Amino acid sequence: MGEQLFSPGRGAVNNKQRRNKMYIDRMLRIIAGFFILLSVTLAHFHNINWLWFTAFVGLNLFQSGFTNWCPMMTILEKAGVPKFPKGCGCK
Repeated sequence: MGEQLFSPGRGAVNNKQRRNKMYIDRMLRIIAGFFILLSVTLAHFHNINWLWFTAFVGLNLFQSGFTNWCPMMTILEKAGVPKFPKGCGCK
């Protein structure tokens, strides 16, 4: 029996269903983590210069903490990944 949340216009929504949806912030963290792991692996097994890509991803994560903008966010928006859950009241 999952915890029920009330969403205006939609009635009760299962909390587990809401948590399992992918939104831009969650996808951004997953993609950044994958890119960092991939570039460190490539630097270890192929060429040390792949660490520049790790630095690029880290720099973008750092600046997005201040500006709330990242190039990957723009790409995910154009791909149709939702920013927030429907009916959450967020903008």
